[in-house]
Amino acid sequence: MALEPGRPRPEPTPETKHFWEGTKNGKLLLQRCGDTGRAYFPPRPFSPYTGTRNVEVFEASGRATLHSYVIHHRPVPGFKPPYAIAVVELEEGPRMMTNIVDCAQTPEALVLDMPLEVAFTPMDDEITLALFRPAKEG
Repeated sequence: MALEPGRPRPEPTPETKHFWEGTKNGKLLLQRCGDTGRAYFPPRPFSPYTGTRNVEVFEASGRATLHSYVIHHRPVPGFKPPYAIAVVELEEGPRMMTNIVDCAQTPEALVLDMPLEVAFTPMDDEITLALFRPAKEG
């Protein structure tokens, strides 16, 4: 899938560098609280549950379900309407904002709780986005 020109480019920070290195290599990397074992997103150097810096990075499954979405119909630089702005719930628990791709951008096609899988989409040589598409059968 090719991205529309003009899409804003994420700028990695020291806290998010591992995430962007992961997507570039086809891996969805999350963090987990070392005290509770609970996964979280977005990346940060401390647990949102306990505040501890005892955190670890791990590779997520890349599977999710559609939690919520809106279909945006107005033109915005870098996006061709209509397009879904979605919140997906990752199999590991955290939710993340993303876009749904490789399907019609209609309420009939975008069914809440539908199974999704990550679709790594290169933006340039350094940034690959973690978008989601309907999961393939089987």
